Amino acid sequence: MTTATLASPPATPVAGVLASLALATLLPSLAVSSANVALPTLVTAFGAPFAAVQWVVLAYLLATTTLIVGAGRLGDLMGRRRLLLCGIALFTVASALCALAPTLPLLLAARALQGVGASAMLALTMAFVGGALPKARAGAAMGLLGTTSAVGTALGPSLGGFLIATFGWPAIFAANLPLGLIALALAWRWLPRDGETRPARSFDFPGLLWLALTLAAFSLAMTRHLGLLALAAFGLLVFIRTEARSRSPLVQLQRLREPVLGTAMATNALVSAVMMATLVIGPFHLSGTMGLGAAAVGGLMSVGPLVSAFSGVPAGRLVDRFGTRRTAELGLVAMAAGCGLIGLLPAALGVIAYVGPLVIVTPGYALFQAANNTAVMADVPPDERGVISGLLTLSRNLGLITGASAMAAAFAAGGLAWSFAIATGLVVFALGLSWHALRERERPA
Repeated sequence: MTTATLASPPATPVAGVLASLALATLLPSLAVSSANVALPTLVTAFGAPFAAVQWVVLAYLLATTTLIVGAGRLGDLMGRRRLLLCGIALFTVASALCALAPTLPLLLAARALQGVGASAMLALTMAFVGGALPKARAGAAMGLLGTTSAVGTALGPSLGGFLIATFGWPAIFAANLPLGLIALALAWRWLPRDGETRPARSFDFPGLLWLALTLAAFSLAMTRHLGLLALAAFGLLVFIRTEARSRSPLVQLQRLREPVLGTAMATNALVSAVMMATLVIGPFHLSGTMGLGAAAVGGLMSVGPLVSAFSGVPAGRLVDRFGTRRTAELGLVAMAAGCGLIGLLPAALGVIAYVGPLVIVTPGYALFQAANNTAVMADVPPDERGVISGLLTLSRNLGLITGASAMAAAFAAGGLAWSFAIATGLVVFALGLSWHALRERERPA
């Protein structure tokens, strides 16, 4: 197996690289949000219970979450452009298999395969920002990736609903085919070729196996059965022992003790859990407390992703201009203020008491993400960009998974005020961690 050094940034037009990375980021996000709206239709189409059909979503998410760090490391070893092209191709082929699946088990298998391809796409796009673009454009690039991810989340339900109503459920998967081919062509044309190869250490398959087992058990524990936490803890212990003994570990565990990376992953998970609270609690609050219908709830819940879509690129430009420390702290302050307002404003004010503060929380999250990712990836060695990018994305995914379960439980126990008091506390804690880790990492204006 070989590893590669990417070509120097000036050799490739910035616009072409950004277009390639943006579409490679959009597709995995679209694949999640569009599939969610198809679940009721799939129950009828296959005559299966909802508990079985929901694995159409879970199979994809599990494959993506468990393999994303391994995909990043493999990209470091065999060449990031090469692996990203393979990931896009696999994602596209798997989308065709999903559309053609005659039975639910075959659809689940195809969705898992689609998630494998998506893991490479998600792990490597951020890695290219550090290796293929000028440092002065890194923040804007991170903001663009955040925007395209938000666009996929916002567009998926409406696009999926239209395709299902017009062409049937296979259309939501078939729609990925032209987009996947365009993404493949753009990446082939514009991403810098992997440079001269040199001998590389062997890939840590035992480490990948134990990490995948740990992440799968933890993810399922958060969504289905808490008893699996014991299996996750066992898997984590074995993974740590495996990495300590490996000559070429999947993850350099000592890197996680570094203030910038370790704290960035922790804050990333915390604020992602808070953002998931807005997505999980919002529908119950708007429909239950406010008494709104499904259409009104759906429209109001789209406000957050839409605001995020419009705020990502400006957030990235602010990072480039004012540096990572100040912008990360500003983003977290905005999130804390917005979450606090959601918990404090009286329900008598109507939907504005929830949606108004959400318009503060969402840009704050976009600002934090752009700053946090830029700070971490700024000085990562070229041969570690893939795995570090994968770790950052993994920390976000774990925060989303944990937040969905924990915040729903908090809402059930104490209502909106209690759950967003917890959310505010988490953001304030993240602010303290971020200040400590990033105060010496401010980028020049």
